[in-house]
Amino acid sequence: MRILLTGGAGFIGRHVLARLLRRGHEVRVLDSLRADVHRGAPWVPPKGVELRVADVRDRGAVEDALAGMQAVIHLAAKVGLGVDMDDMPDYASSNDAGTGVLLAAMARRGVGRLTLASSMVVYGEGLGLCAEHGAVRPGPRLEASLAAGDFEPPCPHCGRALQVRLVDEATPFDPRNAYATSKAAQEHYAANWARATGGSAAMMRYHNVYGPGMPRDTPYAGVASIFASALRAGRAPQVFEDGGQRRDFIHVADVAAATVLACERHAGGVDAFNVGSGTPRTVGGMAQALADALRGPAPVVTGRYRLGDVRHITADSARLRDVLGWRPEIGFEAGMAELAALPAGAAA
Repeated sequence: MRILLTGGAGFIGRHVLARLLRRGHEVRVLDSLRADVHRGAPWVPPKGVELRVADVRDRGAVEDALAGMQAVIHLAAKVGLGVDMDDMPDYASSNDAGTGVLLAAMARRGVGRLTLASSMVVYGEGLGLCAEHGAVRPGPRLEASLAAGDFEPPCPHCGRALQVRLVDEATPFDPRNAYATSKAAQEHYAANWARATGGSAAMMRYHNVYGPGMPRDTPYAGVASIFASALRAGRAPQVFEDGGQRRDFIHVADVAAATVLACERHAGGVDAFNVGSGTPRTVGGMAQALADALRGPAPVVTGRYRLGDVRHITADSARLRDVLGWRPEIGFEAGMAELAALPAGAAA
């Protein structure tokens, strides 16, 4: 297929691009090459790949980039938490207005296949199990509770601690920061477009992605990159809260494989797919695994917190396996060993 890949110069984008090329697709990349994201040497696309340097909010540039394309993989986005109220306009503009510009241009150009990079953050705290009230949506984590070291989200009915449950794609949205809200809005816009045009929209709800090429020491670095960077500098990883936050860490190669598979195989209509390993880990456990692999200092549990962070979010990725035939291939231990073996600076 002839595919437009937005955000193709980014961390996940480069892995998706490489896989698309191995699969024989013709790819055009649209990327703004934002200076706060793309540090270091300028990115040079692989041979045979056309690069259009433009913002996805640029209507003319987007429509030109779509000429002759059969499908779009939309990765371009402002990422991070968005915990400051001043961040909201940038998330709304970059992610939501940008997606609206892209979808309108796809409708005009008659491009009918979309694979959208969404995120597990749309679920907020996901679901919990209360001994008295059964499955519930966890209540908000108030700043006073966090400051007192009470990190577990309560049952909204009785205030008791909850057991963690895996979330599937039917779990209602409950975005709890500006980034999460922007990703939920992107999905709604994409669904509107698909239903109005008869197009195909696959929403890929990525969980915590790590691997070679992670951004390092930028506002967009993931927790694995931050920990690895500290350890390579001889510093102990600083773990927020009590380290018991549960996440699903998924290797970027497996994320790229799922994304390309969805672009190739998604049959039509609107579908969402969790993209996770299926093996939840704690943030503290991941920090310790990296410290062991890099023979560095033990993690320090700081008790610090960020408003807008969720406590636990772990995926049920059965739909992706059952519908598209995807299986993750890189386990957690192998992935941590790979990170440890990367040369200093290779994660940048």
